[in-house]
Amino acid sequence: MEQLLNKINAYKKEVTDFAAPDAKAVEEFRIKWLGTKGIVKDIMGEMKNVAPDKKKESGQLLNEFKLLVEAKYEGLKGAASNTEQKGPGIDLSLPGDPLPLGSRHPVTLMKNRIVSIFQRLGFAVAEGPEIEDDWHNFGALNLPAHHPARDMQDTFYVQHPPAGGIDWVLRTHTSSVQIREMEKGKLPIRMLMPGRVYRNETVSARSHCFFHQVEGLYIDENVSFADLKQTLYFFVKEMYGKDVKVRFRPSYFPFTEPSAEMDVTCFICGGSGCNICKKTGWVEILGCGMVHPNVLTNCHIDPNKYTGFAFGMGIERPAMLKYGVNDLRLFSENDVRFLKQFTSAI
Repeated sequence: MEQLLNKINAYKKEVTDFAAPDAKAVEEFRIKWLGTKGIVKDIMGEMKNVAPDKKKESGQLLNEFKLLVEAKYEGLKGAASNTEQKGPGIDLSLPGDPLPLGSRHPVTLMKNRIVSIFQRLGFAVAEGPEIEDDWHNFGALNLPAHHPARDMQDTFYVQHPPAGGIDWVLRTHTSSVQIREMEKGKLPIRMLMPGRVYRNETVSARSHCFFHQVEGLYIDENVSFADLKQTLYFFVKEMYGKDVKVRFRPSYFPFTEPSAEMDVTCFICGGSGCNICKKTGWVEILGCGMVHPNVLTNCHIDPNKYTGFAFGMGIERPAMLKYGVNDLRLFSENDVRFLKQFTSAI
């Protein structure tokens, strides 16, 4: 027992005084002391030579020695790891590098602004598919096959089957969402329909093959054209200010009767004439009118009991007026120099 105690004390001093200059020395320490043929395992084997009445005391000494060696090894390993760390250490108390914040697209800003104004009048938002069948895009809107007004909208056909099949198109307007809302039969209806639309048009400063619209629909009993005008007056004043000039011009749309177009003063040139207003000083921002009785009938709504109005506007055109943008193509070029001008609020 005394011989074993002397040996353990000698080993303890050696372990305590050991210093490892590198990771290689740490690994050699592990093999020497904790390996399968190491000193700890060897000295544990000497328990068989201890008298039975001394085994408990000896076991405690051996366990303390083993824990000492293991703790020493863990300390050496941690110190070697820190020594081998390449490059400067990371100070976790330092603040992180700031990430640059982006901004919303001007079309999104304008859409949100338009929706916000009409929501104050009780309009809710509805959405629909961008790939639409002929009935919802044309037929239900009083545009039967071979109707000449279909030529007003140059359509992208996704599927144009032989006679008797269903035409599928990229929607030319969000009026198709109006039809879907009316087909639900939940009256009255006071809805906004924002979304992307597609037309096979020449890309220029004033037009594009895809753009965005917001359409509105209000159907109830005793709805009049005066309700339509006051709703749009409110919108224009809120959007462009109380001093903006407005005019209505008679127009034609197959799905409304009577129909009109609404113009506002061109903010790009101040009314003096430019390429956006075609030198007239006025810019048409939306079309509108009373919902045609045939459209109500197609959607199973009694035109003798209910009337309604509808309006639709492109989002890019008001955005051009609001922000002084003179080329519609800038909205879809993804030029960061252009986009970073716009903040997240309008």
